[in-house]
Amino acid sequence: MAVPDSQSSDSPTSGARPTSLTLLQRLRANDDEAWRTMVQLYSNLVAHWCARGGVRGADAEDVAQEVFHAAATHLENFRRDQPGHSFRAWLRGITRHMVLQHFRRSARHPKAMGGTDALLRLKEVEDGTPRDAADDEDPAEELDGLRRRALELVRGEFEERTWQAFWLTVVEGRSPVAIAAEMGVSSAAVRMAKSRVLRRLKKEFGDLIQ
Repeated sequence: MAVPDSQSSDSPTSGARPTSLTLLQRLRANDDEAWRTMVQLYSNLVAHWCARGGVRGADAEDVAQEVFHAAATHLENFRRDQPGHSFRAWLRGITRHMVLQHFRRSARHPKAMGGTDALLRLKEVEDGTPRDAADDEDPAEELDGLRRRALELVRGEFEERTWQAFWLTVVEGRSPVAIAAEMGVSSAAVRMAKSRVLRRLKKEFGDLIQ
């Protein structure tokens, strides 16, 4: 049987460390740690967007740095006042612009990229080919990776039993009743653990991982 928390005789939960500001609010305040967290969250997705645009390797790393610098410089332009507006879509738009800038520079110095190839790639990016409506839909595995990275960033705020109850219900999709029997707690306690982690995740990241 699991050892109960001091807060309750049947609850696997513990309180998360209170945070007065969301990640987005801290980004707007130009908090260095918040920007490091944002880069942790989005580096893989930015690399994916770069690769989809035809930029890879060291060039992609350079473009990614430009993306995050532009995001920091122009964060005040990010708005969520219309349906479909999300931080991810906003950052994807910045990435596309930086990819375009990369190929414009390459086209001006064609030897660095093989001459005609740079011009053709620039035309593709500018014309939107092969971009189509599905191009704005990120692969499920990339979105899953984004959310898992967000989860890892808040994991240390919860006791192991709280995290286990949450993980088994949300990530593995198991029944709260079965988990409760396995952990020696009530199903209500398992549901509470799930709710507390999700609430903390939403409070910390909100639209940043949507």
